[in-house]
Amino acid sequence: MNPHQAPQPSASRLTPFVGHPLVVGIVPRQPELVALTAESWAVAAGNVKLYFAYVDSSRFTVEEHPDGTVRHAEIDPDVVDDSWIGRKQQIEESLSEVLGHGGVPWELRYLAGRADRALTHLARAVDAAAFVVGTRAPGPGARLREVVDGSVAVRLARHQHRPVLVVPLSVVDWETPLWR
Repeated sequence: MNPHQAPQPSASRLTPFVGHPLVVGIVPRQPELVALTAESWAVAAGNVKLYFAYVDSSRFTVEEHPDGTVRHAEIDPDVVDDSWIGRKQQIEESLSEVLGHGGVPWELRYLAGRADRALTHLARAVDAAAFVVGTRAPGPGARLREVVDGSVAVRLARHQHRPVLVVPLSVVDWETPLWR
């Protein structure tokens, strides 16, 4: 294999679902459907651990640790902003309210940088079987954000070998024109 060529998906690279955790990409105030879907899949895989991950794009990764955690910092070195701590607590509280009915162990990882890369690093570190992500939330500017930022699910599917389960958060009727 060419040293500059990425390893390709194959049967030999599959990670079994049973006994291996799932990495769940989330955002604050996301519908609970993503967490509940991940919990359902974790129960089906034998109560495997869920690693919920929020990736803060306003921060950058300073150091990646072998357990999938990161040390991160503000992009602007002249700014001291600890609002990420409150955001992390808010996400943990929200997850605590939704989860727990299936007895699935979980934890939240607060990551930084580009979502697909941060989630991939975490999945490698914890030997995850798959990813669970939601579709982009609907609303003003959602389509433009999709064009500019791209889809995390698509980038994950193109740049690593683990399956990506995408949870629909909004469905468009087939009769509705795509562009209004």
